[in-house]
Amino acid sequence: MAQIAVVTDSAACVPAELVRKYNIHVVPFELVWDGQSYRDGIDIAPTEFYRRLRESSSWPTTSQPALGDFATLYVWLSQEVDGIVSIHLSDELSATLQTARLAAEQASPVPVEVIDSRTGAIAEGFVVLAAARAAAAGGSLEEVAAAAKAAIPRVGLFITLETLEYLHRGGRIGEAAALLGSRLRIHPILYLAEGRVKVAGVARSRHKAMERLLDLMAGRAGERPMCVSVFHADALHEVEWLEARVRSRFDCQEFYITEFTPVMGAHTGPGAIGLAFCARQ
Repeated sequence: MAQIAVVTDSAACVPAELVRKYNIHVVPFELVWDGQSYRDGIDIAPTEFYRRLRESSSWPTTSQPALGDFATLYVWLSQEVDGIVSIHLSDELSATLQTARLAAEQASPVPVEVIDSRTGAIAEGFVVLAAARAAAAGGSLEEVAAAAKAAIPRVGLFITLETLEYLHRGGRIGEAAALLGSRLRIHPILYLAEGRVKVAGVARSRHKAMERLLDLMAGRAGERPMCVSVFHADALHEVEWLEARVRSRFDCQEFYITEFTPVMGAHTGPGAIGLAFCARQ
């Protein structure tokens, strides 16, 4: 039976217990702040990161995993597995996918299927989990890759932010650029489609923005059974309210609370909160 490894990046925000359970290999992004480098999700805790982000006058920058990080991991895995499925943040948002492909071509002794998740955060994580479960069941390289690809059209992500400033500074603002400069106190509601940041609307209050998140997920997923995550960037105080309404309104076969890693939070800013789902077939 073929043994297939599943690789992803830290933007996928896969809960640590699932990373361990399915032996998922996570390549971290890098955060640079005041001349110091941090491996995403390893060298700086989210609590410390968001506290510093709220208080600091300087801004962190982020960078994708290096070619050598992927090459080293692929070579190491090739000693134990027959193939690798490597799933990453949307190619529209990061060059990570291209780096992974180059490492696969130049360094990997075993076949590597590199897949664009077309999304990010735990929505990307749900694609990764689909592949990891297929691999755990003994799937071939083709079957594990097919499981990931089949999940992509069934995932969705909706998010509301406290400000668009961080997305704008990071260059990932997409269609939300049209909302910049508004003098009104608005809460933007965004989503990812075809790998791009798009605008679902605005709300006049935080509460109405979170209600709108629920309506948007209902419009996409309907009454189908699904895996759901409430995700946040230093907004844990609002998670309980959103979780209760998700559980009462939807058929949640799996539910997770996930926190944005520092590199993800650097692009959304503190206070971001949202919903991600993967509808069952």
